[in-house]
Amino acid sequence: MCAVHTSRRKRRQPVARGSTRPTSRDVAQAAGVSQAAVSLVLGDKWRGRVSESTAERVREAARELGYRPNLAARNLRLGHTRTVLLVVPALTTEFFAGVYTGAARVAAEHGFGVVLYPSPEGVGPARDPFHSAQAALDGVIASSMAADALTAIRGDQLPLVMLDSDPSGSLGAATVNLDITDGVRQVAEHLLGLGHRHFLHLAADVPSWTFEIRARELAARTTTIPGTTVRTIRSPLSIEDATAAAQTALSVTGPRPTALVCDDDKLAAGAYKALRRLGLRVPDDISVTGLDDLALATAIDPELTTVRLDAELFGERGMQALLAVLEGRTPQAGDIPVELVVRGSTAPPRAS
Repeated sequence: MCAVHTSRRKRRQPVARGSTRPTSRDVAQAAGVSQAAVSLVLGDKWRGRVSESTAERVREAARELGYRPNLAARNLRLGHTRTVLLVVPALTTEFFAGVYTGAARVAAEHGFGVVLYPSPEGVGPARDPFHSAQAALDGVIASSMAADALTAIRGDQLPLVMLDSDPSGSLGAATVNLDITDGVRQVAEHLLGLGHRHFLHLAADVPSWTFEIRARELAARTTTIPGTTVRTIRSPLSIEDATAAAQTALSVTGPRPTALVCDDDKLAAGAYKALRRLGLRVPDDISVTGLDDLALATAIDPELTTVRLDAELFGERGMQALLAVLEGRTPQAGDIPVELVVRGSTAPPRAS
């Protein structure tokens, strides 16, 4: 048995309780074990080195004393901060709030903290929140939409996991993606199945792999049916810009599309406003789809047919991948499944 398997002295040694914070020595005294055993148990490295009953005795003593390990001192000794940076485009987006929630949940389970850093183009702190990212962080999780911010803080020089990024050209040691390709496939097959053949694609005017995939897959799916057309217009990711872009596109002379495919739900909300201004009804005159399934999707009328993306699971998988990279393991493979949610904004096109 290892040296830390100390003999049982007294079942429980009383420890004087006062105003001072209990130490590992106090826990060791109360549990009747060595400080080395306390360190192994509370550091979750006891298996195979101390017995189950000893580990439980140490945990019970720590609970009774209200002992909390000095993580800052321990991390300083180990040369780690147990802090991860999550780089996102903006804090004002509901989707990335979910990503943070999922990442922080997994991080907390492993004794890590997560710091949020929005892209300089979004709403947030100064351009470089750390004097030296390498000194302040153990790793980075970053959305491909915030790649410029990542480079600015030299986060690409740390253990890095990229979200929504081309696996063949990713900056990171690992990549975690939602199955956006399948999401667009589901949208296209749903609309084609309803009988739509003339599409307007309201695309996000953002130079990002995730939006390139949406355009590419929509084109690939619609060209499988003879006589199908797709016209693409671009808009910044805001309701106001989407309203203006959709109104302009739908005001031109010529055959009107019967389905409007939007790269995300905010663009779809802007399209709704444009259609109302033009006296058109959803879905009687034109069907509309989104992508994200934000709260907005059920706040507009009719409720929006869209692709549900599990943002919290996305964040969880991102954090799990980073932990694997830090520990020298291979991250879980495979894209995260997505689901088309059919609501009232899509219907068969009117007969000509």
